[in-house]
Amino acid sequence: MKKFEKFTGIAAPMPLVNIDTDMIIPKGFLKTIKRTGLGVHAFDEMRYDRQGNEIPDFVLNKPQYRKTEILIAGDNFGCGSSREHAPWALADFGIKVIVSTSFADIFFNNSFKNGMLPIVLPAEQVELLMKDAERGENARMTVDLEAQEITTSDGQVITFEVDAFKKHCLLNGLDDIGLTLEKASAIDSFESQSAQARPWV
Repeated sequence: MKKFEKFTGIAAPMPLVNIDTDMIIPKGFLKTIKRTGLGVHAFDEMRYDRQGNEIPDFVLNKPQYRKTEILIAGDNFGCGSSREHAPWALADFGIKVIVSTSFADIFFNNSFKNGMLPIVLPAEQVELLMKDAERGENARMTVDLEAQEITTSDGQVITFEVDAFKKHCLLNGLDDIGLTLEKASAIDSFESQSAQARPWV
């Protein structure tokens, strides 16, 4: 997993509430076990018509939001089924941060494990960021995980809370495998001692 670094990027407003995982990645794309290649299908049923043509009015199809890295979303983002393909699709699209007043628990935790930062903020602060995002690609926000701050395009600073362990994992690019490998020397030492103590195993 890549280390999460401070960045400045385009934020897209997505004020819909209860955006569920089937909206993020429809069930027809769940056959793959690869984390890559799903970005083109993120929000598929909202992005494309039945002939596969882009729907111009959908926010991520608009020219100013095609390189979006931050989503400012409505309440209860990521609800529905527990499919991990949902954060896979968003991450593959290029999303690094999602801001909402609330997230579904499983999606929230899966986001961290896939290198994305979900941020919970009060409604008034989400609304402020939503309005800033509506200005388009020239209104870029800065997200600083180390400082736990979002800076709007006009310089307003919003602080956010994040679990210390999850923050550590993102900043150091550690998924579950990476966390295990941090203990590689201790594991090797245990295995060596165990082999000597119980050679019949």
